[in-house]
Amino acid sequence: MCLAVPLRVVSISDRVARVRSAGVELQVALDLVEDVAPGDYVIVHAGFAIQTLSAAEAEETLAIIRRLEAGAETSE
Repeated sequence: MCLAVPLRVVSISDRVARVRSAGVELQVALDLVEDVAPGDYVIVHAGFAIQTLSAAEAEETLAIIRRLEAGAETSE
């Protein structure tokens, strides 16, 4: 199973974006998406941004993930 986590674009150089989420930073290729700018959110698979998300969609997904993490911590 694969879980897609929204990552926020921090910077872009030569169609490579530096993205961040929960303190983790990665570099991803932007070959498969267009019109991406710093501050945008993307879904990443195998080192490529494959989809952009609105800030509202990204925040909703991140909130769900945080709730799942909190539930997993309390059930241990």
